[in-house]
Amino acid sequence: MDSTTDSVESTSQASTKSIALYVTCLINSCRPEIAWDCVSLLESLGFRVDIPMDQSCCGQPGYNGGHDITALAQQQIACLEAFDYVVIPSGSCAGMIINHYPTLFDPHSEWARRSQELAQKTHELSDFLLKQGWAPKAKVTQTDAYEVNFSHHTSCSCRRETRSHGATDALLQRLNIPLVDFEEQEVCCGFGGSFSEKFSAISQRMALNKLEQIERSGCDTVVAADLGCLLHLEACAARLNKTTRFMHLAQVLKQHGGHSQ
Repeated sequence: MDSTTDSVESTSQASTKSIALYVTCLINSCRPEIAWDCVSLLESLGFRVDIPMDQSCCGQPGYNGGHDITALAQQQIACLEAFDYVVIPSGSCAGMIINHYPTLFDPHSEWARRSQELAQKTHELSDFLLKQGWAPKAKVTQTDAYEVNFSHHTSCSCRRETRSHGATDALLQRLNIPLVDFEEQEVCCGFGGSFSEKFSAISQRMALNKLEQIERSGCDTVVAADLGCLLHLEACAARLNKTTRFMHLAQVLKQHGGHSQ
């Protein structure tokens, strides 16, 4: 997935296109305000945004556990396929629909065709915003009362499933957000969904390594496009009484950039 190749739609074109916002289980259950920030960002580009009520889990936990999720995938395909775009504020859920749904069905079947068509119009949030030319109304300045040192935690899914981690960097740069790099930025935080339960000791050690690297960088706010990573790191940081804050990309763009011009 190349974040720079697709043309930007004009506002008039966008207004005729519909977007299904796929909220994700974690956002719906733990941080629903992120979904509303996504709606605001997408509507600022002129799109009509809907949150289909029939959407549910993408099935990734069951799929990674070796279970048959064909029926669930069919239900999600039927729920989402009528929209012009499906936008997902999570690399892991987006990667599931884009890369793995088409492998669930006989390649010559009707469901294979439908899953491939859905995959082609499904986008991780940062990738979609960048392709559609999102820009802030005003950039953050050094005198901003919210001046902090941000670091971008690049989730494994955004790096390897949707290949959209560069889009988050580009959007933050448009906002003039100062980004601080840290050691082994590309390494997993240890969440990995069910991995954090099955191998909790390893998972926690990986999170602690990540937090130590972030702390050494001087960063005080971590931004990511996957809430699972943020919740995992936030919980580990809280146990250690660390003051590092963790924000989803949509929150940062909405709070600091407002609506697109």
